[in-house]
Formats: sequence, C-alpha cells, structure tokens
Amino acid sequence: MPRKICIALDWQQLSDRERLLRQVEIADRAGVDTVWVAEAWGRDAFTILTLLATRTKRIKLGTGIVNVYSRTPAALAQHFATLDEISEGRAVAGFGTSGPQVIEHFHGVPFKPAVTRMRETIQIMNMLIAGEPLNFDGKLFKLGRGFKLRFEPIRPHIPIWVASLNPAALKMTAELADGWMPIMIPADHLAAEITAFRERVTAAGRPAHAVAVRAPDRVVVALDDAKRARRQAAGTLAFYIARMGTFYGAQLERFGHGDAVAAVRKAWNEKGSEAGIDAVPDSLLDQTTTVGTVAECAARLDHEAKAGVDLHNVTVQTRDEALLERTLGELVGA
Repeated sequence: MPRKICIALDWQQLSDRERLLRQVEIADRAGVDTVWVAEAWGRDAFTILTLLATRTKRIKLGTGIVNVYSRTPAALAQHFATLDEISEGRAVAGFGTSGPQVIEHFHGVPFKPAVTRMRETIQIMNMLIAGEPLNFDGKLFKLGRGFKLRFEPIRPHIPIWVASLNPAALKMTAELADGWMPIMIPADHLAAEITAFRERVTAAGRPAHAVAVRAPDRVVVALDDAKRARRQAAGTLAFYIARMGTFYGAQLERFGHGDAVAAVRKAWNEKGSEAGIDAVPDSLLDQTTTVGTVAECAARLDHEAKAGVDLHNVTVQTRDEALLERTLGELVGA
C-alpha cells in the first residue's frame, strides 16, 4: 500500500523562487499527499500556496501552520475558501496558536485564552464554508448579522488540522479537528501518545480514526551532506527549546528529556546559538529525527505507521531534481 507522505516548503529562503516551485511540482508528480507552508513573522503562507495551486494538479495545499490570532476567523475562511476554489478543492487549513512572543510582540494581540480562540475560529470557519448565516454567540466572538461569504465555496467543508500540545487543546482537537499535528514526541513514546489521542477522539463521541495524525517530526533523506542535515535538524530542535517559549521544552521534559532541555537553554543563553546546537544530545536527536539513507528513512516511516501515524513528514536533501523525484517516489511506494 502506498504511504501518505508530506513535505514542508521553506518559503522564507527566497533566493531561487522558481526552484522552490519546481520542487513542489516534482512532489506532485511523485505522489506526495500534501505540501505544508509555515507562517511566522516572515513571508505569508497564502501567497505561495496560491502560486502552487496554479502549478500543481493533485497535491494538497496546507498551511503548516497559520495562527488563529493575527486574522479573524472570517478572514481565515475567506483565505481558505479562495485557495480552495483556485486549487479545485485541495486546500487544507493547518491551525495553531503560536505563542505569546509572536502573538503579543509581533501582532500586538493578547494571547489568552488560546483554546477558546481556536475553538471559536474553527466553529466560525466551518459555518462560513458550509454557507450558513453567521449568527454566532461565543465567549470571544459575538456575530449577529447573519453574514455569508459573497461567493459559494466549492466544498461544504475544508479539512482542519490542529497543532496542539496541552490536555485542553488536545481535547478540543479530538472534538473538532480533521487532523492532529503533534510535535516533538520521541519515537519510543509515539505509539502510546497516539493511542491516548485516539481515546480522546472516542471520548468525544467520534470514531477513533475520525481525526488523522501527522508524524510529529520528520525523516530526512540526506543525499548530499548527511552531517549538514543532522546539524540543521539539531538547530531546529535547539531553537524550539531555547527561543520559542516554554511549551516545547515542557513537552520534552514530560518524556524524560529535562536534562537535555536545561543544557540546551543554558548553552544558548550563555554562549549563543551554535553552543545551543552543540548541546543537543545525539540520544534526543535520534529520538525525534531520522537523518539517513532512503532505506533507513523508509524503516522509520514503517515504525511510524505501526505506531498509528497516517501522514508522514519527509525531507529529501538534494538539489538534483531527477533524484528528488525518484526518492520521493520510493518513499511513497507502490
């Protein structure tokens, strides 16, 4: 059976935009299920996704992620309904709350209550995409004029995937989402965490597999420079631990990696980013990221599938476009 795999497009490094677009065209041909485009405090996600909609035929186009604070729920519905129309039904709404640093100090919006903001955003977006009059009496949003979008969305529902970590957010994800995007779950804990999440879904009165699960981290097929790819993976891990608030460190502490979290933060804060990266232990990196050959990465994907993952996160490190297409095809499988 073919694997469902996804890729992420780094839209912030724009030295060769045409090459980035070609990479996704190649992924489209190779059978990759979804491309995700992140958004933080750099370039927006929707512009590049719209470009990709005009250059691809079947690959799904997801925000991985956009936060639910910097745009109103109705504005998000406008964005996604438009993208869905242009892509002929391939939009995927990947939502997260980000954190107080970005929300309060870049967007200037109060961060709390995060779970309520996410819940009401999903509910309002679903109403608008379904063509229902927007009469909504929530804790945060009071909408009473019955507005509808001024065009008919081409689907009555756009899939919504949620990035969530804490128990209240996981409960809301299990109740409302179509997909769950966890992060930083060590491989040894993955099966137990997915099982626990499925139990939350059934507790919400839904079938256990009503919410798909994306792999929490990624495999990297290192075809050019494995040492550099491993360093980059450690850099991402260190940045999230040291510079992106307390959520991600707390997640790793919960899985028994408190000493590593403390060491990375101490090294980064006292000596800078390179020292923080150096402080990431191999044991933690190996539990959260596989960097290796096609065969080694395929084995990790099989481990994820047995643990309950539905959609696998893949990066192929090469500038050779023919090799990229062949490798993605091998990972998708027959």
